[in-house]
Amino acid sequence: MLGLPKTTELSKALPKKAIFDRFKPSPGDRRLFDEQINRMSIVAEISPQTVSIKASADVSAVYVVLVMLKTNQCDKKNIALLSKLIAQRMLFVLQSGETARLAVYRADKVLVSESKPLTSWNLNLSGLDLGAVWANLVAQIGGIDLTGGKDLDATIAENDRREKLQKQIAALEKQAMTERQPRKKWELAEEIKRLKAELEEL
Repeated sequence: MLGLPKTTELSKALPKKAIFDRFKPSPGDRRLFDEQINRMSIVAEISPQTVSIKASADVSAVYVVLVMLKTNQCDKKNIALLSKLIAQRMLFVLQSGETARLAVYRADKVLVSESKPLTSWNLNLSGLDLGAVWANLVAQIGGIDLTGGKDLDATIAENDRREKLQKQIAALEKQAMTERQPRKKWELAEEIKRLKAELEEL
């Protein structure tokens, strides 16, 4: 799966009931989880035992978790919940029919890839140790450019800020179009200008 070496393959079910019993998520979180997720299993382990890459100080293994969905979408809350409950580096394969998205949790943010046929995913394990491999996998899934020695977490935070600013600007521009009071319209225009300047700096 995902073009990973056969030595990484694994088949270990992750029963939802066991997760609920052990970690006791809130009723709301549990309901959302149940509505969208059918079943889960660990399908691969990337570790010094399965590939010839040494562990790093903070990463001893990366697990690939296949998540069979009941719906086309999987709320990011579900991925964040699983990532916080299970203290391991996990790469989620969100499968719906014949297609899949990949997802990871990093720097307090869930990154989700585009949707592609499951068979066309081909991940590249690059890096001197598992910490670097993990960072590169996150970058591949999140579409993050790490050339020039960019810091992964700083880039994620910067992209997140850019996304929020773009949404704010779009909402204010929509508001400004319908605003009738000249003073309020001017205030909105000034705020839009300030946010655009901040966006340019990023």
